[in-house]
Amino acid sequence: MSGSTFGNMFKITTWGESHGAGIGVVVDGCPAGLALGETDIQAYLDRRKPGASRYTTQRKESDSVEILSGIFEGRTTGTPISMLVRNTSQKSSDYSEIASYYRPGHADYTFDQKYGFRDYRGGGRSSGRETIGRVAAGAIAAKLLAELGIQVTAYTQAIGPIGIPDPECPLAVMDIEEARSNPTGMPDKETSLKAEAYLRQCMENLDSAGGIVACRVSNMPAGIGEPVFEKLDANLAKAILSIGAVKAFEIGDGVRVSSANGSANNDSFRMKDKEVTKATNHAGGILGGISDGSEILLRAHFKPTPSIFQRQDTVNKNGEDITVQIKGRHDPIIVPRAVVVVEAMTALTVLDMLLQNMTARVDRIRQFYSKIE
Repeated sequence: MSGSTFGNMFKITTWGESHGAGIGVVVDGCPAGLALGETDIQAYLDRRKPGASRYTTQRKESDSVEILSGIFEGRTTGTPISMLVRNTSQKSSDYSEIASYYRPGHADYTFDQKYGFRDYRGGGRSSGRETIGRVAAGAIAAKLLAELGIQVTAYTQAIGPIGIPDPECPLAVMDIEEARSNPTGMPDKETSLKAEAYLRQCMENLDSAGGIVACRVSNMPAGIGEPVFEKLDANLAKAILSIGAVKAFEIGDGVRVSSANGSANNDSFRMKDKEVTKATNHAGGILGGISDGSEILLRAHFKPTPSIFQRQDTVNKNGEDITVQIKGRHDPIIVPRAVVVVEAMTALTVLDMLLQNMTARVDRIRQFYSKIE
């Protein structure tokens, strides 16, 4: 299967299926000398593992990472870093029935049309467990970005109709520690409790919910990104839309720009401490596909989990109309566990483009390679 590799300078290739022996990733292009161990990776994987609350699938997996290569005496060697997470709680029998029909909202039909064959156990490569490799690689990218003073932070902005304002709104509450400790991933306790009540109602109705994950990149230098096909925002869009269940992507004001006037949408430039800054950030930190030095703000819109326990109409592989009721262990909402996936894909994209940018100016290449007396 092609299409499992992402990035140019900092390149990752994910592999594995939901009910196979394990899930993994190979990271190529990580510079040598970065202090790194399994605990750095595990901290990120623990944020997406199942069974953490009543609002996630009750599949019990420790998601313990094993680093197989690329690390020596606690530091990266500059060679490919291979990581493995073994699957230990597969229940493939839960999925044997769906081999004969196509689940509404899933990739069953499209996989059959593309390959003429599919791994029906939990969705195979289209399962959410594929994101384990992304998160493991993203943990490395985030640590390398931290060496540059750049921080990537994602959180749940909305679950169904329950949400919080954008961070620039005076009413916005941004308690990231709260977001990391509650079951919704929202940075506001009161809003999180309302979202939990909404999710309980969805579960009582044998239904699911969608939502929005917001992500912010702080201390991003200006000048990162290309002006045409390799725009920073375009590559972020590709990265985020590659996450299963993401159906829309926004930068800055996003879809609101289509109803705004130029006088309101333009960000005025100002001088502050001898640096160029902006009075507002409607652009979300990117102009002309290139970072402008202000905070990058993006949003990923997730559809409701397609696996619901209501009876649904579909067709089987014999071309017959049938009614099905899906069984198994499924998340009533994807969003809280997807927060760290959005964070990981953002970190991977930003780091990759930072590394590419090192060859953008001859004066900086000359400075880097000039002899120091």
